[in-house]
Amino acid sequence: MSELELNPGDVVVVQAFDDVPEHLFRIDEVFEDCVTGFAVTGPLAGTYGEPDREMILRVISTN
Repeated sequence: MSELELNPGDVVVVQAFDDVPEHLFRIDEVFEDCVTGFAVTGPLAGTYGEPDREMILRVISTN
């Protein structure tokens, strides 16, 4: 699978994990192994997170 081009401001879909369903996430910063930002939807909405890049399924909107 090719690596997604990720940029600050992008909204992405993060895959489900543990008891958290698939959800939207707005990226603040992009690093080699992860991104930082805030969940937009789901039970973690408004919560800061640092998902690994491998957890990102697709880009929904770009900045």
